[in-house]
Amino acid sequence: MNYTIKPLQGFSEKIGELLFQLDHTRSLTKVEVAGLQVCELDYVEDAASNSIGALLYHMAAIEKVHQVIAFEKRDLTEEELADWSAALELGESGRKEIPGKSVGFYLQLLDDTRKETLRLFKEKEDHWLYEEGVWPNGVSFNHYYLWFHVMEDEISHRGQIRLLKRKLKAETTADE
Repeated sequence: MNYTIKPLQGFSEKIGELLFQLDHTRSLTKVEVAGLQVCELDYVEDAASNSIGALLYHMAAIEKVHQVIAFEKRDLTEEELADWSAALELGESGRKEIPGKSVGFYLQLLDDTRKETLRLFKEKEDHWLYEEGVWPNGVSFNHYYLWFHVMEDEISHRGQIRLLKRKLKAETTADE
């Protein structure tokens, strides 16, 4: 492993650095869940918890939403929201609608979402990162922050995944 941040080839400098970081984050997430079985992906600690699978779906959903906000300058349509709402909201709807999917499903979803992100970023230059928008509540943001948030959200949920894996392992060991 190389512990240096360098621009991802084919992109402007700042965008390339950001995408390198996003890809590094994603590669660690994928290693963390590789080989998990459906029962492990669907494990919930208690009635208020999210599963590993739901968290992976959520990562893709957050990236999708940020694609729409950043590149199309809009919110999700009703149809898009219907497709992604369980993964965005998590909680009860996520526990009902998401289970039963293989690790391959989640990894492909994460890969497909990232491929689209990379395609969209190809059309942008560094100055675009600093362009500002305003949320409906009046709070301003820039594109750089949006993509920083995608990364921080994934890192945070990867920590949750690690905890869930430890708890699952402890429960499995206790049952033996």
